[in-house]
Amino acid sequence: MKTTGILTIILVLVLLSCNRNNSTKKTIIEQTENLQYIDTLKDKEEIQNLIRQTLNWAESQNSINFLPVLTDSTNSINIGFNLNQHKSNLDKLSATKFFTNGFIENYNQIILTLDKNLKNNEYGKWLVGDLPPFTFASDIDPWTLCQDVPYDKPNPFENIEVKITNINDNKAEGFWKWGKLEIYSDSSWEDFLYSFSVKKENGKWQISYLQGFDFNKAIKKMDYE
Repeated sequence: MKTTGILTIILVLVLLSCNRNNSTKKTIIEQTENLQYIDTLKDKEEIQNLIRQTLNWAESQNSINFLPVLTDSTNSINIGFNLNQHKSNLDKLSATKFFTNGFIENYNQIILTLDKNLKNNEYGKWLVGDLPPFTFASDIDPWTLCQDVPYDKPNPFENIEVKITNINDNKAEGFWKWGKLEIYSDSSWEDFLYSFSVKKENGKWQISYLQGFDFNKAIKKMDYE
């Protein structure tokens, strides 16, 4: 009987110990999940601010001229790009700290490829005053893929909303939309989505991809017919 009683006590103590351990593990897991959720919210806020800041900069006088064209001697045909001005554009993009080196190099390759294709007459004649014969920056703004914005405010991008679809320690992707619209705005703006990717470098989120700067689409010949 004594032996049975001792074994029962030991079993109870073991079960209590297991329950404590399980409770502790559960608490640790819950705390970890909460911290991860808080970190995700913080990342989303930082990424949303990055997109807003980028679009505000893009609309400012400090932004870049996407297509620094060169014309022929008669100033009637665009024959390529001024690569010195293009280098200045690259420096401006880098100075913002908004973009990864990969994003800047992608834009560099877009312009260099378009320049080569123009000089090889792959797009046909591009008359001064006409829209570009390629997709990039042709009739719409690459920053927004729009000709206009649905807001009439000093800061038209303060309502931009970001949705993160995938995120890990240093990379994230998702889309942004216009967010809260004015009462008189066209309801079609609500369906607009713009894809992006970001990367965290030196503890700071930077843009690594924007839909309007997709290389393969940017260099395609434009069909206006």
